Formats: sequence, C-alpha cells, structure tokens
Amino acid sequence: MLRYYSKWGTNNEIFRLFEKMQKCNLKPDACVYPILIKASAENGVMFHAELLKMGLDCGKYIRNGLMTMYGKYGPIKAARQLFDEMSEKSVVDWNAMISGYWNWGSESEAKGLFDLMPCKNVITRTAMVTGYSKMRNLKNARRYFDEMPEKSVVPWNAMISGYAQNGLCEESLSLFHEMVSNGVSPDETTWVAVISSCSSRGDPGLAESVVKMLDDRGIRLNPFVKTALLDLYAKSGRLEMAQKIFDELDVYKNLVAWNSMISAYTRTGDLISARELFDRMPESNVYSWNSMISGYAQNGQSALAIELFKDMIKKGVMPDEVTMVSVISACGHLGAIELGNWIVDFITSNHMNLSISGYNSLIYMYSRCGSMNQAKITFQEMETRDVVSYNALITGFASHGNGIEALILMRKMKHLRIEPDRITYIGVLTACSHAGMLEEGKKVFESIEAPDIDHYACIIDLLGRVGKLDEAVKIIEEMPIHPHAGIYGSLLNASRVHKRIDLGELAANKLFDLEPENSGNYVLLSNMYASIGKWKEVDRIRELMKKRGVMKTTGWSCVEYDRSMHKFTVGDRTHERSGEIYDLLGKLKRKMRAAGYVADKSNVLRDVEEEEKEEMLGVHSEKLAVAFCLLVSEPGSVIKVVKNLRICLDCHTAIKIISKLEKREIIVRDNNRFHCFKDNACSCNDYW
Repeated sequence: MLRYYSKWGTNNEIFRLFEKMQKCNLKPDACVYPILIKASAENGVMFHAELLKMGLDCGKYIRNGLMTMYGKYGPIKAARQLFDEMSEKSVVDWNAMISGYWNWGSESEAKGLFDLMPCKNVITRTAMVTGYSKMRNLKNARRYFDEMPEKSVVPWNAMISGYAQNGLCEESLSLFHEMVSNGVSPDETTWVAVISSCSSRGDPGLAESVVKMLDDRGIRLNPFVKTALLDLYAKSGRLEMAQKIFDELDVYKNLVAWNSMISAYTRTGDLISARELFDRMPESNVYSWNSMISGYAQNGQSALAIELFKDMIKKGVMPDEVTMVSVISACGHLGAIELGNWIVDFITSNHMNLSISGYNSLIYMYSRCGSMNQAKITFQEMETRDVVSYNALITGFASHGNGIEALILMRKMKHLRIEPDRITYIGVLTACSHAGMLEEGKKVFESIEAPDIDHYACIIDLLGRVGKLDEAVKIIEEMPIHPHAGIYGSLLNASRVHKRIDLGELAANKLFDLEPENSGNYVLLSNMYASIGKWKEVDRIRELMKKRGVMKTTGWSCVEYDRSMHKFTVGDRTHERSGEIYDLLGKLKRKMRAAGYVADKSNVLRDVEEEEKEEMLGVHSEKLAVAFCLLVSEPGSVIKVVKNLRICLDCHTAIKIISKLEKREIIVRDNNRFHCFKDNACSCNDYW
C-alpha cells in the first residue's frame, strides 16, 4: 500500500498509513524507509537521524534513498559521505550521486564521477545531458547525447527539453523530427517539451501544426500535455482555446495551468479576469504572484502592483528577483522614491543578490524618481554592465536635460566596445534636444548607419526646439520612411512654442488621421487657437472631438508622502487636507501677485470672463500637489511631483515663482521630461 501511494505521489496518504502502522506496533523494515524518506523531501533527514539513533543498518535501498534526498536538498557532502562508505556501489548509486552534483551545479565533481564510473547506462549519460543543459552548456550536452551508444526515448527527451528550456526552439523541433525519423516513438514527456518549444515562439500557425500532429497520431491528451497545449494557446494569443482547455482540466488543473492563464490575461491587458483567477487559486507560488504583480506594472497599474507586493510579504511568500524588478519598475513609474528606498532596504536585509537586470531596474527607478545622483552611484557600483545599463542612465540624463553627460556616456560605451543600439541613440538625441544642443545632435543623427522612424522624430524635435521648423518640415517631406504620429507630434509641439499656427494645423490634421483617439492632439491645437483668441476654431475642435467620441484625458498630479501616493485632479476637494491646501494656495497667490505674477489665461479653452479663467488656472492639479507638499514637508526639502500630462504654461510660470518665494527646489516630472524649478528658473529653459 505504501508503494502504491508512493507511485502516485500522494504523500498525505503515505504518512496517514504510516501512522496507522505505528499504532499497530509494526516496525518499518528496509523497504519502508526509502518510501518515507522520498515522501518527506528535505525532512527525510529526520528518518536518517532515527536510523542512526536506533543503530539500525542502512541497507543499500535506504542509503540510495538518503543519497537522493541529500542530492536534492543538501548538504551534498552528506550524500558523498554515504556514497564513499558503500563497499559495493550499484549503477543506481553512481547515478544518484552524479545527479546530486549536477543539482548543486558541481560540474567538475559530476564529470569526475562519470569518468570514474566503471559501467554506465542510459540514465547515467542522460544525467550528463540534463546537467549540462541546466548550466546552459548545450554544446557539451549535445556531445554526451551524440556519444551515447544507444538511445531510448529518455535521452531524446532530455536533449529536446534542454534546447526548449534554453530558448532554442528551432533546435528542439529539429531534434524532435530527427527522433521520429529514427523510429523512436514520442511519449508524453516528448510532447510536453515540443509543445513548450512552440510556446516560446508565440506563433499561432505553429500552434495549429502541433495540434494537427497530435490529431494525426491519435495522441491521447493527458493533463500534462493538455497543460502544455494551454500554455501554447495562451502565449500565441488564442485565449478562447486556452480557456477551453483550462475548463476541461477540471480537477487536474495544476499551478502551471493557473499561472499560464493569469499570464495570458495580463498580456492582453485584461487585469480583472487575471485577478479573478489569481484570487480563486487553491494554492499559489512565487510565479503566480510575479505574473499578477508584473501584469499590473506592465499595464500602468503601478500602485496596485506595489499593494499586491505588500500582500505577498504579509502572507510570507518570499519574492525573487523577478518580483523585485517589477516592483522597482512600478516605483519608478509612480516616482515613489520613499517606496523605492524601502524596496532597496528589503533587498539588502533579505540578502537578495541582483543580476544586471535588477541593477538596471534600479537605475531606471532612481532616474524616474528624479534622483540622478543615486542612479549614477548604482551604475558605478555595478561589476558588469550591458547596453541596457548604459541606456537606462542615458535615458535618465535625457529626461533631465543633461545632454553633455549623455554624450560622454555614449562615447565611453564605444570606447569599451559596447555597441550603442537604437535605444541608445534615441536617448542621446532626446538629451541633445532637451538641452538645445543642435550641432551635437545633428552629428549623432548623421552617425547612425540606418536611422529608424524614432530617430527621425528626435531630430525633428531638436530642430523644432531651436525654431528651425521649416528645416524640420523639409526633412519630413524627404524622409525615406513614412512619418508616424511621433514625427507630427514633435512638429505640433514646436509649432505651439514658436506660434506657427500654419504648421500646427498641418501637423494636427495629420495626427487626427494617424491617431484619432488621442485627445492630446486636439487639446494642443485648441490651446494654439485659444492663445490668439480664435474661439470659433476652439469650438470647431471641441465639436470634432465630440463627433468622434474623443474624451479629454483627465489630468492628475501625484506626490509621495509617508510611503503613500496622494493624487490630485483639477479643482480637487476630496483630499482630507483640502481646506488647508486651498488656504495656502490663496496666500501663495497674494505673494505671487506682489512678486509680479500675472496668470497666463491664453490656454484656457473656454471663452469666459477673465476672472473665471484665472480661477480655473489657480486650481490645476500641479498647484494643489505643490501646496500639499509645502504643508507636509520639512522647510528647505526638495518637493517632487509627477504629472500624467504636459505641465501647462501658467503652472510652469507659477511654480518658478513659488520656488523662489518659498526657497524650495521643486521637481515636476510631466509626460515629456523633468522640470527642476529653483530660484525662479527651470532646467528646461522654458521649452518642453
């Protein structure tokens, strides 16, 4: 009965039956202990202790069970001690020891035992294939595979799985076809590996061909194959088919099936369905939490990603680096430096080692939170850096308008023979644009071997900044590729700044065709008309938006206080300290007027009385956010605000004056760049 339960992996039944056995005063013999040790996983050491305490002889089956247990869960030295004590070693013992060393990444010890082993079987050689595959050394794995004198389906599966797990799907599928042509019949493990290879490509056509193969061969789909198919459909965008298989699995749904469905829904942006599944899971693992947290982070729901991470910690689930990268990115998106620092402290206190990817996320977070000094320190502390590391810092310099530092960093990259990619050039060109470095930007653009559409958008933005709009139009007309919305967006903004209504109309009309749902383009053209008093044109644009069902994006500003995000919208009175905020705004307004401030009413989109225009401007979200920060922060400390849209001209002027009056540095991150206000000046030099 114990063997029967062991075969099916029902460990609860094993221990329930063993308890009954003890109550009947039946002492376990040599056949029982290997079953108990296997079922106990890392707790098998307790049975080893019991055997030693009672002075019982550890026969060959028990020793092998203990070696396998120590090989999986450690310490591996305990396994080796048992192995060395054996006067007679069977092939099974050698195999257990070789597999144990591979499990702990000990290549030299595994290879040393393999070379010493007097008689090797298929399992031994397969262990070497699997071990090298785990270490991503596919060349050696294939060498051991090819040197096998005879191959059952097991080594074929090991090599096919090795390719699949290392992302080499073409090699995996090619080897599968070779296996079939050699007359070896695939089993369930083969099909799972093959289907997994197809999943990594996310190709719907490939999904159909695999299903046809299964149908043609009359393969009976067990839960493992069905789960692999579910993952294949999920990754290739066939959600309906994935959901159908998921429902068919019924009681056989395992963690892989649940996690695949959650990931599939988050990839399509259906976070509600993903969360419903997540909440219904009978059990979850770190991958389940990661799927949901990264789903929130990648779909712009950063606050929910952080809240779910906090729930994960409360429930005692230990996050891994994938979790941390998602949460760090979420903090960067929100501009939440306090939360970000808490995450870094969590990583340090839990002795979590970050890879290059983790450090790159930290650079991104510090840059997005306006802490460029900390971003530079993190970059300098890295032992090894890749192109993404450089891009993260260059992009940070770009958003802060540090063109010179971005250029220096790119030159350093080239000196170290790290080849810049398209993202590098976009970052450097953007930095040159934000710093007004026309000649330097032109040289960078001309150095790009085959500039793509985004590089053209950057050079158009750079020319627009310095007022060379006609030159920008000429480049657009002569471009070898069709302009996209980014090109005309740059031209529209430059037309607004330099008051070129003719080019603004041209760019806006192109944008209305290219992205008819983007409310920002309509608002920008309306602002241009409003600034010169063309109210009929303002009404025409408003009617066009209404006709097309385009809703103006709600502007908001966010600030972090006491590790929580405080969000404000225009005229917002929902905050618990609204009374104090509006009182302070009133006092600031009087101070600002005394300092010469006059509200810029040119961009108010309604033909209303001047007094009403000024009142509307006075309660913009960024002004409310700044006032709140002045209330709750220490005198002299830096104020940081994140805004989802471009900061308006009046708020830009007002915050410059507030920075001087209150003797504060105020950093505003809008959807285009950082604005660092200090002593009545802004780092953008009034162009954004």
